[in-house]
Amino acid sequence: MTDPYSVLGVPRTASEEDIRKAFRALAKKHHPDLNPGDKAAEAKFKEISQANELLSDAEKRRRFDAGEIDATGQEVPPRGFYRDQAGGYGGKYERAGAHDSFVDMGGVFSEMFGERRGYGGGGFDMSGMPVTYSLRVPFLVAARGGKQRVDLPDGKTLDIDIPEGTTDGQTLRLKGQGMPGSQGRPAGDAYVEIRVEPHAFFEARDNDIHVELPVTITEAALGGKVRVPTVAGPVMLNVPAGSNTGTSLRLKGRGLLDRRSGQRGDQYVKLKVVMPEQPDAKLKEFLENWEAGKAYDPRQGMEQFT
Repeated sequence: MTDPYSVLGVPRTASEEDIRKAFRALAKKHHPDLNPGDKAAEAKFKEISQANELLSDAEKRRRFDAGEIDATGQEVPPRGFYRDQAGGYGGKYERAGAHDSFVDMGGVFSEMFGERRGYGGGGFDMSGMPVTYSLRVPFLVAARGGKQRVDLPDGKTLDIDIPEGTTDGQTLRLKGQGMPGSQGRPAGDAYVEIRVEPHAFFEARDNDIHVELPVTITEAALGGKVRVPTVAGPVMLNVPAGSNTGTSLRLKGRGLLDRRSGQRGDQYVKLKVVMPEQPDAKLKEFLENWEAGKAYDPRQGMEQFT
């Protein structure tokens, strides 16, 4: 993978806000939903998503800058040091510690590990090793819940149940689906860290959803009902007359499900007034003769800060 700073087009001294802005701008340009059938855009989107995943995590960014991990997030062993790593879907096998937040998904991966043999020889008698790996999930699948199909190393495919309200960084625990134990000892668990892919226009902040909604001059000035997307599907929103760019409206209960409380967050809609690309002659004539439009100064007061 290319250097993540270069992928996002930011210097190594970039702030968290600089990285966030650069990523969102590129995501909107290359998101597959906005470029249907464009394989190049899809590949670019995956590349910028991976770069953002690394640089937006302060600890991963520190480790990358220090040369401890590479651009894909994999460990960089010290010079002259080699070790064997057992391969698994989406990552390496390793000893896993306790996880504070997980969803028990039972035996969903039985096919994945069920055919592996134990370590019966050599006198060892130990429980199976846990296995950990990451799985990328589309934003709306995580928000709504649903199936996520994965390709296993042996060529088989498996549909995983993603619970509604799954959040980025959440770990799913698959009890007893890790490496098999030896001498009949129980198998370890499998831990799946979910990485939620960004959406073209939805942005999750805790359990709330934020979205910027373009509106016409007429809709902003006169008000009216407009169609607005939510994670559960489009709804009608009442835009008050005299609204402006930056006006924020709330759709109660239209956010993400909090799995612990059972409550839903809200959706906040930030309006953005958009001029037509080619204003017609009547609009130009109206504005040229609109005396009230020349009487107010939207930049009043800015000079005192310069």
